[in-house]
Amino acid sequence: MSGDRLLTSGQLAKELGISHQSITHYARTGQLEPALVTPGGQYRWNLDDVHRQLREMRKRS
Repeated sequence: MSGDRLLTSGQLAKELGISHQSITHYARTGQLEPALVTPGGQYRWNLDDVHRQLREMRKRS
């Protein structure tokens, strides 16, 4: 899957093998930053950027 395409939280959760609720929790608590928040409050994610953010989180841990 291309990292250029923006994913919904559900699609991202499926790609990462975690729950949709976990993705939403990480966004709401600032642990992950979405590429875009729609006017309706839905998150959109760039997969490559999320992988980068997760690597940075692991380094800090």
